[in-house]
Amino acid sequence: MFRFDEGLKVYVHREAVDFRMGINGLSILVEQAMGLDHAAAAVFVFGNRRRDRIKILGWHRNGFWLLQKRLEADRFFWPDQQPVVTLTVEQLHWLLEGVNLAAVRKHPQRNYTRIT
Repeated sequence: MFRFDEGLKVYVHREAVDFRMGINGLSILVEQAMGLDHAAAAVFVFGNRRRDRIKILGWHRNGFWLLQKRLEADRFFWPDQQPVVTLTVEQLHWLLEGVNLAAVRKHPQRNYTRIT
């Protein structure tokens, strides 16, 4: 079973892709445009031009998974940073839920040596 475990890496392809593209075309995009290994322990997220659809490509042991989500009335808030954006699994869930990642700021993790 394919799972979005906490240690899974998430890469977002920022440019829009043609959604007629399937597993073979997307895995070529991962290797050539993103410069990454399509069989790595990671998922690769792609969006269409209107940002109302997302495809997620992942490799699990002996084959690919291709997941797609289509919104009926809304749009996904797409990251607008470098060409390949790295997210956490938690941020991927936020993206799929429609949260604008640019507006979300978590509290920094603090490590204290003493409590007093």
